[in-house]
Amino acid sequence: MRGAAVKKKVHLRDIADKLGVSVKTVSGALHGDSIRMAEKTRQRIRALADELGYQPNIVARGMRQGVMPLIGLVAEGLITLPFATEIVRSLDNAGRSYGLSVVATNVGATRSAEAGVAEARRFMPKAIAFATMFHKAVTLPAEALRSINLTINCFDTSLSVPAIVPDEVQAAREIVEFCFARGRRRIAFLNLPGILAGSLREQGFHEAHKVKGIAVSGGWVLPATRGAHYTEFSSSLVPAHIESLMRQNPRPDTILCGNDRVALEVYGVLNRLGVKIPADVAVASFDNQSEIARRLDPPLTTMALPHRAMGRRAAEILAGIHPATQQIERIPFRLVERASL
Repeated sequence: MRGAAVKKKVHLRDIADKLGVSVKTVSGALHGDSIRMAEKTRQRIRALADELGYQPNIVARGMRQGVMPLIGLVAEGLITLPFATEIVRSLDNAGRSYGLSVVATNVGATRSAEAGVAEARRFMPKAIAFATMFHKAVTLPAEALRSINLTINCFDTSLSVPAIVPDEVQAAREIVEFCFARGRRRIAFLNLPGILAGSLREQGFHEAHKVKGIAVSGGWVLPATRGAHYTEFSSSLVPAHIESLMRQNPRPDTILCGNDRVALEVYGVLNRLGVKIPADVAVASFDNQSEIARRLDPPLTTMALPHRAMGRRAAEILAGIHPATQQIERIPFRLVERASL
């Protein structure tokens, strides 16, 4: 039994010979090169190319133009953190709609940003982005900055490169306002110490109280972990804080958690103390790590990080569709209402 015939690859020369024109003319009609020709000729070339099944050689074209249809993504830990990979996935999906693919390389403790950018440049991408796994300020080497077109989930301290970051202040204001709209007035906040997201969310927490004219109860903004910085490996202060808060009179009617992992701990302590959610105390949070938030009982009300929207907006900027209009563009979180509040 004979196998299917292999379809012959169509070249520019094949089209040129059939129509009696030059290869340069065919290239100009198909690739948008700045060459003058009659519109009728252009349409004939394109029609024949479609009929023959011509596929452009994007590598050869990229070599000629000095740029490939790629976005180079230099990622500091981003592609290793499960929920943060939404940025990469969204950037790639949106980039493809603009004819661009993403080539990602990871940097970190053993590999510098400069090395990552240098590797990305080897692919001759249309643009290069630098991204981090959580929102923070970075100071990138000057040599690397010269090749970076955008930072994602971070901003360079020089403010010399446009940045896309999550709007942490907006997120805290919105979730607190939502609590107020549900009749909650006594909100304790177990925040994330020592990181930018924590300080900005605390700012939004206080702003929402101020606008409503409600005082923040003394001693009710507390660090979720021991030490100067929050990490998932830090010693937890959640059990001690919740036990203390539940002994107070009046006690909080809502516990706002710095992220969904903190909320997971809060649920456990409240359950052990026999405190019902939300009948006795409501719980709300940030991030919307769905493997946690949806599976808690009751499911957790939380502010979803705008990672998908950040990836889509980054693709627009890097593809040149809608350039950056602000030095730091803040993308709003989305409220995900569930049964914990």
